[in-house]
Amino acid sequence: MPDVLTGQWPLSWSIALFVLAGALTVVGSVRLAALGDVLADRTGQGEAVFGAVFFGLVTSLSGIVMTAVTAAADHPDLAYSNAVGGIAAQTLAIAAADAAYRRVNLEHAAASLPNLLFGCLLIGLLGIALMAAFSPDVTVLGLHPASFAMVAFYWGGIRLISDRPRPMWVAVRTVETVPDEPEAAEDGHTRRTGALWAEFLGIALVVVIGGWVIARAAETLVSSTGLSAGFVGAVLMGVVNALPETVTAIAAVRRGAVTLAIAAVIGGNCLDVLNLVIGDLVYGGGSLFHAAGRDELFLTSAALVMTGVLLGGLLVRQERGWWRLGFDGVLLITVYAGTVAVLAF
Repeated sequence: MPDVLTGQWPLSWSIALFVLAGALTVVGSVRLAALGDVLADRTGQGEAVFGAVFFGLVTSLSGIVMTAVTAAADHPDLAYSNAVGGIAAQTLAIAAADAAYRRVNLEHAAASLPNLLFGCLLIGLLGIALMAAFSPDVTVLGLHPASFAMVAFYWGGIRLISDRPRPMWVAVRTVETVPDEPEAAEDGHTRRTGALWAEFLGIALVVVIGGWVIARAAETLVSSTGLSAGFVGAVLMGVVNALPETVTAIAAVRRGAVTLAIAAVIGGNCLDVLNLVIGDLVYGGGSLFHAAGRDELFLTSAALVMTGVLLGGLLVRQERGWWRLGFDGVLLITVYAGTVAVLAF
């Protein structure tokens, strides 16, 4: 058992467990979408705030575990690239959810002040991470000062978004706008709130275990295949890291919870940036931010560009676009494909 927990796994095991953990993540995420929609109504938080905070936390758990495990195992490049690579892949999930929403472009239907503010919060967090990489290599209590700044920035952003008695900006209502309103009782609404939370947290535990398995398998892939840590972390781990947000966004869209779909992705991305703080805490070689190489910094820049494109889509609110996607969906696919190509070659 100790060898299984701490030793290197055989390559065949790693590939099989990597795929299995990814599949379990997909199955659990479908159910999370239904539970999240109901609990957003029960708690009174609304789809945007609930999706970005509670839902975003659960769907980010696997990424948190991946980053922590790889950083503790002295793979800082793998830890860093998993966090920011997951952000890029998760932002691409918006294009997938947009394609699944047939009535109008998703960004038109789901435009809301909280989603825009969470996008601004994400840009700020990514900017701090980039600043940290070019700042002096110092630590305080084992953490780079930027880690403290990122936690404070996130907390302040959540307070700003949640405590707004009278918003000074609202999206113009159109016939295609889907308002965030509580639904009539159905399915999960007939169950006690405590039972819904228990199931929600149970699925979260499965996601955590899956994240640990994927992190250990990724370490074997890097050491046994010759693939770069940046590519494995950003593309392979990043895509699996993005599966919960992708699947739940599509499932939420099919349930008509379009605001939840956008919020889960953006909120999950904000929490994924904080994965860098977790990695910085457990990494024993100094500042995780200064262990980032060119690939990792390139990924961070790509995530910034993709977030900017998404915010542009939410502001422009294009009703129709190319191939059932808005201009932002097409650009997200293009930027991500270009990023993967640069990392691969």
